[in-house]
Amino acid sequence: MSSPARSTRSRRGVDSSQENTQQTPQKQTTSNSETETPLRMGTQMPQNGASVVLESSDHVVVPTSPAADAPIVQATSPYARAIGMSEIDMSSPLNYGTPSSMGSIRTPRSGVRGTPMRTRPDLRVDKFPRQVNVGSSDARMDPIAEESQQSAGDQQAAGPRLVVWGTNVVVTECMAKFKQFIMRYIDPDAAQDELTEGINLNEPLYMQKLEECHTLEEPYFNFNCAHLKTFDETLYRQLICYPQDVIPALDIAVNEMFFERYPAAILEHQIQVRPFNADKTRNMRALNPEDIDQIITISGMVIRTSNIVPEMRCAFFKCSICSFTAVVELERGRIAEPTLCSHCNTNHCFQLIHNRSQFADRQLIKLQESPDDMAAGQTPHNVLLMAHEDLVDKVQPGDRVTVTGIYKAMPIQENPRQSSMKSIYRTHVDVLHFRKVDNKRLYEEEEGKDHMFPPERIELLKRISEKPDVYDRLVRCIAPSIYENTDIKKGILLQMFGGSKKKQATSGRQNFRAEIHILLCGDPGTSKSQLLQYVYNLVPRTQYTSGRGSSAVGLTAYVTKDAETRQLVLQTGALVLADNGVCCIDEFDKMNDSTRSVLHEVMEQQTLSIAKAGIICQLNARTSILAAANPSESQWNKNKTIIDNVQLPHTLMSRFDLIFLVLDPQDEVFDRRLATHLVSMYYATREENEDTLVDMSVLRDYIAYAKEHINPVLSEEAQQRLIQAYVDMRKVGAGRGQISAYPRQLESLIRLAEAHAKVRLSETVDVVDVEEAWRLHREALKQSATDPLSGKIDVGILTTGLSSAARKKRAELVASIKSSLKSKGKISTIPYQKLFGEIKEASQVLITKEQFEDALKELQDEGVIVIVGNNTIRVC
Repeated sequence: MSSPARSTRSRRGVDSSQENTQQTPQKQTTSNSETETPLRMGTQMPQNGASVVLESSDHVVVPTSPAADAPIVQATSPYARAIGMSEIDMSSPLNYGTPSSMGSIRTPRSGVRGTPMRTRPDLRVDKFPRQVNVGSSDARMDPIAEESQQSAGDQQAAGPRLVVWGTNVVVTECMAKFKQFIMRYIDPDAAQDELTEGINLNEPLYMQKLEECHTLEEPYFNFNCAHLKTFDETLYRQLICYPQDVIPALDIAVNEMFFERYPAAILEHQIQVRPFNADKTRNMRALNPEDIDQIITISGMVIRTSNIVPEMRCAFFKCSICSFTAVVELERGRIAEPTLCSHCNTNHCFQLIHNRSQFADRQLIKLQESPDDMAAGQTPHNVLLMAHEDLVDKVQPGDRVTVTGIYKAMPIQENPRQSSMKSIYRTHVDVLHFRKVDNKRLYEEEEGKDHMFPPERIELLKRISEKPDVYDRLVRCIAPSIYENTDIKKGILLQMFGGSKKKQATSGRQNFRAEIHILLCGDPGTSKSQLLQYVYNLVPRTQYTSGRGSSAVGLTAYVTKDAETRQLVLQTGALVLADNGVCCIDEFDKMNDSTRSVLHEVMEQQTLSIAKAGIICQLNARTSILAAANPSESQWNKNKTIIDNVQLPHTLMSRFDLIFLVLDPQDEVFDRRLATHLVSMYYATREENEDTLVDMSVLRDYIAYAKEHINPVLSEEAQQRLIQAYVDMRKVGAGRGQISAYPRQLESLIRLAEAHAKVRLSETVDVVDVEEAWRLHREALKQSATDPLSGKIDVGILTTGLSSAARKKRAELVASIKSSLKSKGKISTIPYQKLFGEIKEASQVLITKEQFEDALKELQDEGVIVIVGNNTIRVC
């Protein structure tokens, strides 16, 4: 059974005398009754000494020798190799010139050592090229006749040509056009394309790229397909439609130009071209069989990457009888093991020698559809990517990328021991080029691959940082459509910058958390979800999830079986995908206890420990948590603490650096201003002060630059101010028995001060940074940690769930119950309602049923009483 690529090529071949074709390559649609024979020609008489091709009902007979006067075409490229008689019949009218597979060509430079050839694993082509030598004397051999205005005599004068089988794509013309493109193309908008540091806009762009290949000794040549389309649209269409045949020709053209310009250069291997930014950008849902074997460009988010696996490209066999060796190259993704030794004529005597074989790195990547491309009510689609050689480990789970590659289809084999295959094909994309959609890597410094900024961009960012009101300018850019909530926006801005990353093993701690966690609590309809959505759209590597629709495995990781290898693999969740980003969790209060329990380790240790199905590992989850929660009674009760309002465990609440309350004040003046702000958004004449606003792209670059290059340290004055601020916070509640600060609050102050220094792009944390951090932290505590009974700040609400006044009141209630039971003498039981009524009458303050039940539970824990049922209390 032929592969889909071969079948698609076969259907393109039609009789040149029956159908006119266009200059640009296009697929030909045929009926189901059309035969799969590549050359469909009827019985014709030979003319001008041409050979005869006969067609019968069973097979096509091809002559064994060309005409006597037929011209002999020599190899058109120095890459052509001498093919032995055992490989191809030299009397065949088909002349294999410039190969489309790079696996069988040699270095074009004689006597120059050190630059070996390498097979391109991203182009899965046949061992022998699909190229046909079409001479002027026998135009019938061209599978697709050209639509030319030339006369027959002009065509004869043109001489023989080398075309891709089944098309009118001339290989030599492709190479010549691409050379002209490299030598002549000048991009007027080069400053907007990738990184342009050191690029002269007045000189040919790709000649400078070629010089970079020589300077950096990187054998990869990236070119923009949009540039090629503006220069030569015909070559661009040929590249898109027939990449497996055109790209090797472009490889040859680039290598010829490179070694003519730098004859003494030594590279790791021959240069390979990498096209990107093709116009044929397809949605994952729109991929169909028409796109097979063509270049496509799709965008999405990487959700899983496999381990790097070796893929055999060339097998080395040795005969176990006579030690005769044979080398077999990869053909159509398979290695054909030789069965007969040509030296000793022994069957099944070859052994594979692994250390003499050639392997290439391969990695399977799963790409998920972007939420912006999803239709309403649909689940995201996935596409399998195959990355080879230097493209492995270029992307990580959570990256949003645009992938340019060749859409391929492989048949599904029912049984590896049988040759029968299913009619259903499995598709994948052989990657040619990766490009980040966010164009930023917010990873901690990995192998020195930080994001590089052009000097002009860095100068712009530094000019912004030098303005005295840079902090207020950036705050105004955070969700400008939301009215007021300035302190909340300041906290979110500092969260996006984060603190300084420190690793001090000598201090007894492996690392200090630099991420800032924020919790927004308040009434419904107060723009909490809009703030989360804004951060999700602004910051790269950000995940958005809802508490009701999230599970523990969805946030952390789960074990699944890989469809390719049938092995158990670990699929990462939202917290791991948001590593070095922000994880936005809406409806935080509606998340069940088992799901919230996984956040304890993530929020403090920044790691995620997994032990499932024999997979034991610890994943990095260096993510900032931005959560939003609604009160349990649908409206905020000011007479209750924050723990009672949102029903969250205090062990989790204490891990948030800032907890803000977003309440509806129900004030006429506020309502009028809010209504004016909302109504003004619907007027087109509403103008913003452009001088005070920062563009969103500039804000993204500003945050990315600060996170990567700015790592401020505390100055001596800042250290003393932090110590004094912490001591003052402890003194506030010391006089009345309340705890107003814990060491976690001091660490939060340090992180906020470092983030404020990053906003100024300062390398040191000054006193002004500590003052703003202390003010912001104090404002958050006033809202979230205020005791409703005393009106004072009590951090014990967040750490223990009870304020000092509540604990004191409970102790008094417990003592009152004990004295009441002791005054009754020796009794065994007492009704619940009777005891509750007596305590209420004897108390001078109001006692609720919840407070009475909490006191009874404490007495039961002490062993004083036992609650029997719902109405009886037994005295021990």
